[in-house]
Amino acid sequence: MAFYLGVDAGGTKTQYVLADEQKELARVQGGTIKRMRADEAVTTRNLDGALAELASLAGVSMQSVTRTCIGAAGITVPLVTDWMREAFGKRVGGSLILVGDVEIALDAAFFGGAGVLVLAGTGSNVAGRSPLGKLTTAGGWGPVLADQGSGHRIGYQALRDAFLARDEGRDTALMPAILKLWDLPDVEGLVAYANRIPAPDFSRLAPVVVACAEQGDAVAEGVLRREAEELAHLVHLVIDRLRRDAPGPEWLPRIAFTGSILERVLAVREGIVEVLKQDFPSLETFPGVVDPVLGALWRARTHASR
Repeated sequence: MAFYLGVDAGGTKTQYVLADEQKELARVQGGTIKRMRADEAVTTRNLDGALAELASLAGVSMQSVTRTCIGAAGITVPLVTDWMREAFGKRVGGSLILVGDVEIALDAAFFGGAGVLVLAGTGSNVAGRSPLGKLTTAGGWGPVLADQGSGHRIGYQALRDAFLARDEGRDTALMPAILKLWDLPDVEGLVAYANRIPAPDFSRLAPVVVACAEQGDAVAEGVLRREAEELAHLVHLVIDRLRRDAPGPEWLPRIAFTGSILERVLAVREGIVEVLKQDFPSLETFPGVVDPVLGALWRARTHASR
């Protein structure tokens, strides 16, 4: 019997799924295995622990694996790829496919076909694949330069908008909610805390923004609406590029979503769709979010090593 391993190697966590030809046998989440994010001792410990747990849950030796596909950012960096090839080569049987994290996320939705994937979690990115197989992306330049619609950006913009509301004499539930979350005594303390170096984790504020918006706070609602609009603009750019390779003028890619913000914050996901449908009324979108590690599993099952 053939066994296949799909791996989504993120910067803070790694998802593993082991399956045979028909069904998923076991799934495990472990720490990062990216050498750009952790030293060799940490990545080795994380990998060994995850593979041992996976083998125990599935009752399958890792040496019995037929093929593995790993999706990871930074696959052009030798420090990342060389370590992964060596580490998996010693611990896991069969052949290895190493591709970008964008590719496995697209595969989770479109199984090698054309489409657009919108990702928004702590960061954000938009990726598309044309009918001719050409990949294109927009955004994804990190928290300082981009990350529209991400948890970081939502928290950061909410903080800015809360202080603008204060200057304008408008009430907002955001200010007291942020003070409570960060356990700060007053606005002066918040000013010092928000401007410190290194900066605080602004993405922690995203749930506060969502809660305030759900309670009808106009400032919080405005943050989510604007972030949805800005992320939709990036999606529009990718759609326009893909249509240059389209089989006909009426062709439109389908849109899929992934990431914690697009899974949990309906105001952002639905806001993106609302904006896009103003220009593309017939646009088709996937319900919910896709799981990128399943794209890695699909590729492990169907693709030869490269």
